[in-house]
Amino acid sequence: MAHPCGHRGLLVVEGAEEGHEQARPAARAQGRGVASLAVASATVNTLGKRSVRRVRPGLDAVPVIRQLTRQPFTTSFPSGHSASAAAFVTGVALERPVWGLALAPLAASVCFSRVYTGVHYPGDVVAGALLGAGAAFAVRGVVPTRGQLAPPARPRAEAPALRGGRGLVVVANNGSGQRLQGRADPVPEIRAVLPDSEIVECAPDESPEKVLEAAAVRATELGGALGVFGGDGTVNAAAAVAARHGLALAVLPGGTYNHFAHDLGIESSADTALAVEAGEGVAVDMVRFDGHRFLNTFSIGAYPELVRVRERWAPRVGAWPAGIAAAVHVLRTSEPVELRVEGRRRRVWLLFAGNCTYRGVGAAPVRRYDLADGVLDVRMVLGGRLARTRLLLAALSGALRHSPVLRSDRVRRLTVEEVPPGTPLAYDGEVCPAPRSLTLEKENEALVVYRLPGR
Repeated sequence: MAHPCGHRGLLVVEGAEEGHEQARPAARAQGRGVASLAVASATVNTLGKRSVRRVRPGLDAVPVIRQLTRQPFTTSFPSGHSASAAAFVTGVALERPVWGLALAPLAASVCFSRVYTGVHYPGDVVAGALLGAGAAFAVRGVVPTRGQLAPPARPRAEAPALRGGRGLVVVANNGSGQRLQGRADPVPEIRAVLPDSEIVECAPDESPEKVLEAAAVRATELGGALGVFGGDGTVNAAAAVAARHGLALAVLPGGTYNHFAHDLGIESSADTALAVEAGEGVAVDMVRFDGHRFLNTFSIGAYPELVRVRERWAPRVGAWPAGIAAAVHVLRTSEPVELRVEGRRRRVWLLFAGNCTYRGVGAAPVRRYDLADGVLDVRMVLGGRLARTRLLLAALSGALRHSPVLRSDRVRRLTVEEVPPGTPLAYDGEVCPAPRSLTLEKENEALVVYRLPGR
C-alpha cells in the first residue's frame, strides 16, 4: 500500500554534493566563524565606536609607504578589523582547534597591520581582539559546539556486534532526484566501510515499504540488524519497520541534514561502521500519531508550507538557495491556522512538536541532548497583531523566552483538533494533509539504534 504522504524522500538519496560527509566539519567551523564575525562586527559598529568615539592616531610619524591609500573615517576604538579577525579564528577554533591554530597567524597579521599602518593605537587592537574572542564565546553559548553536547540517547540497549557488517542488511536509495544529483553511487561507500553487509538498492519503481519489509525479514533470518542509507525521511520509514520487527537500526547518513544521525553522534558511514562492529546500541523514543511515527519533529503552520515551496523550487536553483527563498516567501505570505490544541482554541503561525527536548529557545530548536527523555517539546508561535514583528524583536533583544507570542511546554501527549481541511503537516521532512484531529503520543525507548562508541 502506498504511503499516504507519498514518501517522496524515500526514493531518492537525500544527499548533498559528493563528499559532503568530509565537508560537514569544515562547514560547521566556517559557519561558526562567520556567525562570530557577524556578532563582533555588529557590536563594534553599534556599541563600541559610538560609545568611545576615540580619534584615530596622527600619521605624522608613519612613513608614507606604510600608510593606507584610503584612510578610514570611523572612530578608532575598538579596531573593527581586529575584532572580526579574532572572532572568525576563535569561532573556527572552538569547533576545530587545529584549524583555528592554523589560522591564528593570519588573525595576528591583521591585528598587527592596523598598528603598522597607523590607523589604530595598540589599545584599540587589543580591545578589538578581546571583543572578537568574546563574540565567539557568546555564539557558543547560544549554539554549543559538538564537544559541549552531553552524550545523547543515554539508555544502553542490546545490539548485535557485526564484524565487517556481517548480518547487517542495508537499504540504500538508488533513485534519481534533485538531491541525488552530483552524488556518487552510495553502494561503494557502504561497501568500503561494511564489506560483509548485504546491500539492497531501492529503485524508483519499487515500493519502499516492500523493500524495507523484505530487508527486515532477511536481517531477522541472519540474526543481525537493519541498516538504512539516506536522510531523515528515509530513516524515519526504516525506523518504523525496525521497531515493528524488533531489530536494531544502523543509520548511515546520506541526506542533506541528517538531524537524527547527528544527534546520535554519527556524521559519516565510517562512524556507523564503528558502532556496528562494536555493538554499541542505545534505546531512543519515537512518537506515534494517526498511524504514523516520527523520530525528530512534527509541525503544522508555516514550516510545512516552507517545505512544500522549497521542494518545488529546489530542482531549479538547488536545495540551500531554495530553502532561503522559501523562508522569505513564507514569512511574507503565510497566514495563521485556527485549530484547537488540548481543548483550547488557538490561532497559530506555527505549532511545533519535537521528539524529546531540543536545545534552543523560540521556534528554531537546535539539538537534542537526550533522545529518550519521555517528553514532547511543544512550541507555538501565536497569531495576532504584529505577531511576526514582535517575535523578531524579542529574538533580537534576547527576550525570546518571555515573548507573549511564544508558548512552550513539555508534555507526554498532545491532542490537536478542528484542523481546517487541506492544512498541511510535516514530520521528519515529509509533508501531507493533516487529518481533522490527531493525537501525538510518546513511545518510550521504542527503537534500538547504533551509536558511535564513546559518545
